[in-house]
Amino acid sequence: MTRFLTPKRLLWIAGFVCVGLLVQVSPVLASPTSTNNALVKGLPDFTGLVEKAGPAVVGIRTLQKVSSGQGGFPGMPPGLDENDPFYEFFRRFFPPGHPGIPQQGQPGQAEPEDAPSVPRGVGSGFIISSDGFILSNHHVVDGADEVFVSMTDGREFKAKIVGSDQRTDVALLKIEAKNLPVLPLGDPSKLKVGAWVLAIGSPFGLENTVTAGIVSAKGRDTGDYLPFIQTDVAVNPGNSGGPLLNLEGEVVGINSQIYSRTGGFMGISFAIPIDEANSVAQQLKASGRVVRGRIGVAIGEVTREVAEALGLKTASGALVRSVDPEGPARKAGIEPGDIVLSFAGNKVARMSDLPRLVGKTQPGRSESIEVWRRGEKLRLTVSVAELQSEPQAKAAAPTPPEKAVVSNWLGLGFSDLTDEDRKRLNLKAGVGISKVSGPSERSGIRQGDIILSVNNTQVESASRLAAYLEKLDKRKPVVFLVRRGDGVLFIPVRP
Repeated sequence: MTRFLTPKRLLWIAGFVCVGLLVQVSPVLASPTSTNNALVKGLPDFTGLVEKAGPAVVGIRTLQKVSSGQGGFPGMPPGLDENDPFYEFFRRFFPPGHPGIPQQGQPGQAEPEDAPSVPRGVGSGFIISSDGFILSNHHVVDGADEVFVSMTDGREFKAKIVGSDQRTDVALLKIEAKNLPVLPLGDPSKLKVGAWVLAIGSPFGLENTVTAGIVSAKGRDTGDYLPFIQTDVAVNPGNSGGPLLNLEGEVVGINSQIYSRTGGFMGISFAIPIDEANSVAQQLKASGRVVRGRIGVAIGEVTREVAEALGLKTASGALVRSVDPEGPARKAGIEPGDIVLSFAGNKVARMSDLPRLVGKTQPGRSESIEVWRRGEKLRLTVSVAELQSEPQAKAAAPTPPEKAVVSNWLGLGFSDLTDEDRKRLNLKAGVGISKVSGPSERSGIRQGDIILSVNNTQVESASRLAAYLEKLDKRKPVVFLVRRGDGVLFIPVRP
């Protein structure tokens, strides 16, 4: 055997063993590279999506006519020109639409047809039908005298504003063209938090700029009628009205708002869910306006302290702060201080749910409404009217009392209302506050307020209120239902 173990044979055997070890180890050495490649391959590739969706996204620029007396600047007072020493001051500090400056378009001040036009702003939009209907934001076209739409192929069209809705910030435009590229509409309800989304628009006039990010949250309450989609997609002035796209290239929202302390992007942007926007667009297309229901109430939030004091298990619902004397709610028996728990069979989990549910209801329909009043659930029926304009609150205050009952531990002085006060304010119960100090003053109660109830117990008279307050645990908060002007609010007072 020894004659076979020559130096050459030993070298050959050693080499063979080394090669075998390398073959066994190589998969282990390769595994990190394979993992990295898998991660890289898992990242989304937006190129195909952008190529397909980009041509249906448009840039929007608006013009505004100015009168000759405004020195060529929309916010300039009449008669002020460039030679005036105050011209630069007004140009810089009083932009178009400033309430302190007389503006064109006021009643009796129609502008001549040949009045010069100046650039007003830029925005974005996207085509939803091949015959030229375009969705954008209300604030992009609001106040514009002329609207122009630019395509990615270099064409530009003058657009007509079919309709615009300020409450949802949705605008529908129309250009005269055919066979246009169209963006398909997706389903925002299927959109998941953390999903990749894409925005295409014209930030600062830079057309067809693409930015990407993820869905940060859904159902954000930043408006009365819409639960917004929150993202971290970079959105800047000029992106407004542009589409928010999912990875299938479907529109899931319209980029509308940003949260910013500087005027630029800070990592938080909001989009209107496309299903809500499309519903508004269809009404605008049909009639040029949006029809909404109303029941005639002003509402507020139900806090945890208020819920506990009123016997509610959770801080949910909408507090009725005031009721329109001529509105459907008053006729249905709804009172200030009621907590609306449901409307038309739909739970009112948050204050913002109620105007959305009522707004979607066809005017003329009668719907059930469930309220919480003094520890009991009441089911009422309300006939929904059409929303026209917001009722203006009228200030109302009781006659200053001559004698007051004082509750020292809460810092309150109060007295009975006169018969004249009750009739004028349409109140069955309540006492007027004449003095306030200490805990009550710190909690926000004011002189002139009217106490309607305490801890869910209706206030009949000043003497009964004083006796009731003395029986309460002076270590626990007391929740007052207070009328102020034409509205009501719950105020917790902590001793």
